Amino acid sequence: LRATAGRTQRPLRADLDRAGVTYRAFYVTNMVLVQGDRRILRQISGRPEVARVVDNPRVTLLEAAQGTSLVGSSSTDSIAWGVTKIGADDVWAVGFRGEGIVVAGQDTGYDWDHPALVRQYRGFNGVTATHDMHWHDAIHTGGGVCGSDSPSPCDDGDHGTHTMGTIVGDDGAGHQIGVAPGAQWIGCRNMDRGVGTPATYAECFEFFLAPYPIGGDSFIDGDPAYAPHVINNSWTCPPAEGCDWGSLQAVVESVRAAGIFVVASAGNEGPSCSSVADPPAIYDAAFTVAATDRTDAVAPFSSRGPVSVDGSGRHKPDVSAPGVSVYSSVPGGEYKLKSGTSMAGPHVVGTVALL
Repeated sequence: LRATAGRTQRPLRADLDRAGVTYRAFYVTNMVLVQGDRRILRQISGRPEVARVVDNPRVTLLEAAQGTSLVGSSSTDSIAWGVTKIGADDVWAVGFRGEGIVVAGQDTGYDWDHPALVRQYRGFNGVTATHDMHWHDAIHTGGGVCGSDSPSPCDDGDHGTHTMGTIVGDDGAGHQIGVAPGAQWIGCRNMDRGVGTPATYAECFEFFLAPYPIGGDSFIDGDPAYAPHVINNSWTCPPAEGCDWGSLQAVVESVRAAGIFVVASAGNEGPSCSSVADPPAIYDAAFTVAATDRTDAVAPFSSRGPVSVDGSGRHKPDVSAPGVSVYSSVPGGEYKLKSGTSMAGPHVVGTVALL
């Protein structure tokens, strides 16, 4: 991937350098993110090596569009209900808690030193923390409370911290919220206050394919030895964020081809048929998750298949998991209940770690 991108992008990148244009090159899919005016756009679109030019818009969406809803702040379960519903505690009882497995998540960010997450963070040795190879911030302007290019894991909302809690969370003091508390986690922030772009999503996937140090160069410094085994994607990229159905297909397929399991939340546009409609949930290379409640009933909001947006008729989702009133971690050492397919996907990531 690096060799192909380096060879085919070289003439374009040389011209952009001469013009003083700001850009970022990718190899996880062969593309270049360019910040330029109409003149630059015309020049690029007319080049024979450029297959297509697409927008990478900066938009603002309502919180509800992320697919999570706050429904409370307490739980009476000693172990989170979703964890016991899928039988994870039975797997713990025979000695499997996810040890030796690395999980990853790209989301609003992560409160890395939350009591339920800090011991499982790969960058923490029990005394000190280093974030090189374990954290990447794909938000380079703006960024809310985290600013931009945060050098340490930070959550500018609470969505990411909640999802990671369901994968690995356990504070050792009664909050057993995670499916695989013996696994380690790494993270990437792909959204600025809940909104991402095709480029930020692709950048996080590229980091996971071959992690690199803070401020490093993905082409030069990336090392696949640090790649995770499985990635949680509790987000979708709708047309409002610049994605069409094929925008991230090559990206997800490259990551899956590298042997990394890609889990994607189905979306919260149900109950209509063919409401699994946005990347990455629509792809065959992604394992797509619907949401169920304590009775195993599918949540009304959970998106349904088949996938029609690309004409495939592909059967989705692939599986369902607990996603209604899920109790997990949020920044500041707190815990809350949330609902959404965003909460279901992490149960599957934790299950993959246990398996």
